[in-house]
Amino acid sequence: MINNSKTRHMKKVITLLFAAIVTVSGITAQTLAEGIKFLNYNKNKSATDVFKKLYDANSKDPQTIYWYGQSMLANEDVKGAKNLYQKALQEGVNDAWILVGMGHVEIEEGGDMNAVKQKFEQAITQSTETKGKNKNKPNPAILNAIGRANADGGSKQGDPTYAIDKLKQAAALDISNPDIMINMGVNYLKLGGDQGGEAVKAYQDAITRDPKNALAMFKTGMIYKSQDNKQLFEQFFTDANAADPAFPLSYAALYDYYSNKDVNKARENIEKYIQYADKDCKTDFLYADYLFRAGKYQESLEKTKAMESGECKAFYQIPLLYTYNYDRLGDSIQAKVNIEKYFATTPKEKLTASNYDIAVKIFSKFPGSETVAVEYLQKAIDNDTSVANKVAFANQAAEIMGKAKNYSEQIKWLQAAVKFKGGSMSEFDFFKLTNTAFTAKEYGLTMELAKKYIEAFPTKPQPYSFNVRAAKAIDTAVTLGTAVEPIVLQNDYLLKDTVNLDKNRRTLYNNYYYLLQYNVYVIKDIPKSQELVEKMLALYPAAGTEENKYATQTKEALEKAVAKPGAKNPPAKTAGQ
Repeated sequence: MINNSKTRHMKKVITLLFAAIVTVSGITAQTLAEGIKFLNYNKNKSATDVFKKLYDANSKDPQTIYWYGQSMLANEDVKGAKNLYQKALQEGVNDAWILVGMGHVEIEEGGDMNAVKQKFEQAITQSTETKGKNKNKPNPAILNAIGRANADGGSKQGDPTYAIDKLKQAAALDISNPDIMINMGVNYLKLGGDQGGEAVKAYQDAITRDPKNALAMFKTGMIYKSQDNKQLFEQFFTDANAADPAFPLSYAALYDYYSNKDVNKARENIEKYIQYADKDCKTDFLYADYLFRAGKYQESLEKTKAMESGECKAFYQIPLLYTYNYDRLGDSIQAKVNIEKYFATTPKEKLTASNYDIAVKIFSKFPGSETVAVEYLQKAIDNDTSVANKVAFANQAAEIMGKAKNYSEQIKWLQAAVKFKGGSMSEFDFFKLTNTAFTAKEYGLTMELAKKYIEAFPTKPQPYSFNVRAAKAIDTAVTLGTAVEPIVLQNDYLLKDTVNLDKNRRTLYNNYYYLLQYNVYVIKDIPKSQELVEKMLALYPAAGTEENKYATQTKEALEKAVAKPGAKNPPAKTAGQ
């Protein structure tokens, strides 16, 4: 009886202990999930706080160590994450999670990808089930962590193709985790802008797995924002905040869009962002940025100075705030000092198109600094994957060089813009490039471009004019006949335009005059010269005009020349023709 009582007591104790373990495990898992959610929401400070508490409670749990290190990487503390993972390995926590974490660190450090992949493959092997229903199947969570490691950082970090392969395996093994599809979408984008469609598909799959997944909606919206598709990106950002009103990233993206367009909508979204985001240097930065956008330059400047004197003194965007405010307040020297500091201290992958815009704007204010301004634009081109942005930067460089009257460099940049577009040229492209070549006195190039211009747009008058003007500039003495063919081509075009004969009359007359000089004095073709004079008279038949008078006198001189073949009596050249 006593033994049975003891047995019942022991069973009760075991049951209560098991229940406690399950409860504690549930709390830990829930808290771990909360930390991961904070990371997904870019609330990195909150995530670090959660993972540190878990780590302090159990410093040997592999997943806790892994995610604590991930929060350090999110806070750009690569050294801290590396030390954490190395410490775990040294203390015997030789787990797949730690191997993936170390591989992630090595990607951030720019390490050898072959060595990194060896760690990832070792982690996959180590976590593959050896028995049960999942025997010989890799752990989808480990595959997803590998995808996450390659999704992190700039476009040149990691191996997105390798990651996508692992994530597809993970997606087949785990049909419920939306993070797998989100990491897949990010890796597709790393392959280039042309993979945006595949990224959207991946994000939509994430939403199918979790209809309330604000992050997937936000990332879909960001793709459409990069395409300036306002209707769609606003829809997805609105959906994200409907799914979770506390999701801060959509508010930040909408603030960015409206910051230069609608100060009221900008204020509305920055206030929402500040309400739900972690209170950190980025929050302070965006508020100071809002003050600047609202025209409160002195207040923005004071906020920047307060950041610099406090915990945010090392925040990389402080020089940018100074740059914007000093530029708007008219202190170009301080603006120049700070933009130089910003570019010298900011990692390349964090630089944006607007950063290059302000740098170019500031340096363009200093005569003789055009080359420096264009160097920034070259960096922007090198650092940007958007074809549209590359074209815009190249055209901007061409404009700077044009204002500096450095036409040869202007031509190079205009040609670069065309190249970025795949070689296709609009009528404006042809006009701008041909006009620049003519202004630069590159007459041979002008004629080459004009001929292509005519082929592409044969009904437009400009290419015919460029062709003739450049040819005449090459042959100012009218001895080479360079302009003969271009003039014939232009005259054929102008004569077909009977509606605008009065407008084109003078051009046709001058063209005939050029041909007349060439035929009379160079090739001495009198019959052809007589034919040209008749055309000149047809253009100006009324007696008494200067044009008619010259043509009539020339006609008489040519008739005398025909009547007296031995006489050398060509018509005289008339100035001003």
